[in-house]
Amino acid sequence: MMMDKSLNKHVWLIGMLFLLPISLSWAQRISGEATFRIDDSWNERIYAIDQLEFYEDSTNTLTFGHISQEEFQQFIKIRPDFSKNKFNTNYTYWVKLSIDNNPESQKRWLLEFYDQSIDHIEAYIPTSDGSYEMMILGDNYPFSQRLFNHKNFQLQLENDTAGISNFYFKINSTQKADIRIALRSMNRFVHYALSEYFLYGLFYGMILIIAFYNFLIFLAVKEMKYVYYILYLLSVGLYAMSLDGIGFQYFWPNFPQWNTIVNGVFSFSIVFWAILFTVRFLNTRRKARIFHYALWLSLTGKFMLFCMGLFVDHNYFELTYFDSLPFLLILTTAVYLLIKQYKAARFFVMAYGVLFFGISIKVLANYAILPHTTLVYYSLHIAFLLEMVLLSFALGDRIRLMKEIRDKALKRSLAQYKENISLKEKVNKELESKVSIRTAELQAKNKLLENYNSQLQAKDEEIKRINALLDKDNWKLKSSIRASFKARLTQKSLTLPEFREIFPDPSACYRYLEELKWADTFQCSQCGNNKYGKANKVFSRRCTKCGHINSVTAGTIFHGIKFPLDKAFYIIYASYLTDEKLTLDQLATILDLRRNTIWAFRKKIQTRIDSEPDFDGGWEEIVLSEMVDY
Repeated sequence: MMMDKSLNKHVWLIGMLFLLPISLSWAQRISGEATFRIDDSWNERIYAIDQLEFYEDSTNTLTFGHISQEEFQQFIKIRPDFSKNKFNTNYTYWVKLSIDNNPESQKRWLLEFYDQSIDHIEAYIPTSDGSYEMMILGDNYPFSQRLFNHKNFQLQLENDTAGISNFYFKINSTQKADIRIALRSMNRFVHYALSEYFLYGLFYGMILIIAFYNFLIFLAVKEMKYVYYILYLLSVGLYAMSLDGIGFQYFWPNFPQWNTIVNGVFSFSIVFWAILFTVRFLNTRRKARIFHYALWLSLTGKFMLFCMGLFVDHNYFELTYFDSLPFLLILTTAVYLLIKQYKAARFFVMAYGVLFFGISIKVLANYAILPHTTLVYYSLHIAFLLEMVLLSFALGDRIRLMKEIRDKALKRSLAQYKENISLKEKVNKELESKVSIRTAELQAKNKLLENYNSQLQAKDEEIKRINALLDKDNWKLKSSIRASFKARLTQKSLTLPEFREIFPDPSACYRYLEELKWADTFQCSQCGNNKYGKANKVFSRRCTKCGHINSVTAGTIFHGIKFPLDKAFYIIYASYLTDEKLTLDQLATILDLRRNTIWAFRKKIQTRIDSEPDFDGGWEEIVLSEMVDY
């Protein structure tokens, strides 16, 4: 009996030694520090990076062969103090997940990575024969390579055999990755996915509805701020799609390289249109000039950061905390104007207050300052949605305020119109009485004027008769003056002072020339018309037909001279009429002119005299002689 027990014990030990390699192959290595058992009593478990075993490979040289070795397992540990903020984009992260299978489970299970922005995931999945199968995931690859048409990354679990399965994941990303793995049943995944996509549909549908509503308002009011607001709404929608992975799924599924830049592009687009909308809506150029320039300065900084991310390094797109500065300035500007009693800023302050709060929560969550929850994860979506609704209220409130101002102005106009009508009636009555009185006075004065007019006509006839006698005397006087001028000019030895008694200044010369040239009749040099009117210049006449200005010196020997006309008169007298003709030097000394000026003028006169053989060289003939080229 004792021998049977001893034999049974040895057989049991031999059996255990024989089954140990088999159990190890089924278990596929020992489990890690944290093992998650599949149980039908729950549908979902979510594990963040601080709850997972992982190794941070700073050399980027380790392979799955190194990681899966028995002696390397001691380096794969749980680090409770690690968060997304500590993720180094230059390192490779190896994550180990141990799952205790339960073949008796009635549910189908899968693993899911929440962060759809991770660039590259190599999933090493254990198989039933103890080997590993590799699967490639990540947003660096076309969307069609995914297991399900879902924005996140999923792996289906094989739960057919009992034992512990160790999954390894090699993770690389050019932006900080939120390594968070969900273990959930298929039913839970379907329910979660449908609910999430339903909420996304509501969110993006509301964006489109609000944008279309504001487009209809723009067609009615034709104000550019509605265009800026519509473009801002569309930018918000596209930015949210780029964050959610919805954009990659539906808009650029075959261009995974776009995933690295769309966040930065749409983030800049949001800031750009938000600032343009704020400047136009709040009228900051007139109401808050300092904040106006501060907003443009923040937009300039965002544009420079955008260019750095687009052309230098895409990691600049990761500086999302800078986006809070423009929205903080927008909120501050709105608060300032609200304090200044600008009523249109009421809903605007509420809208951007909610948005700034949502952005702050998202930034704090990205840097792992706030713990990850569903409400925190969707905080930016909720903030955007509330902001859009409040901004629509702000636009409506602004229209209402404008309508109130218009109604008040209309009431004031109506009251003023009524007052004007009453004043007009009163004035009309007063005017009618005054007009009747005035009409009687005018009729009496009109009779008096008729009497005066008859007397004036008699006086006019007398004046005409006297004017005829005066014209005759004036003609005789002018003839006497001309004869006197001619007599004095015929004296052959007048000195300059004596000559100036006749022509004391250039104006006297101009008057003499005017009388001499146009005494009998006026004739336009352009069209030959005989009628003229006053011109702007003295001693000039304007033709009433062609409008040409006729100068008194035009067409004479004095046209274009650059020295006083009285000196020109004396040069003619001293050079051609006196017995003792003066030399150029003498004339230059007497008249204080340059010798060359006198010589050129005398040559001009001589050329005119030489051009006509029968020219007698008289004073009037020289003065009125036409200018010729020489």
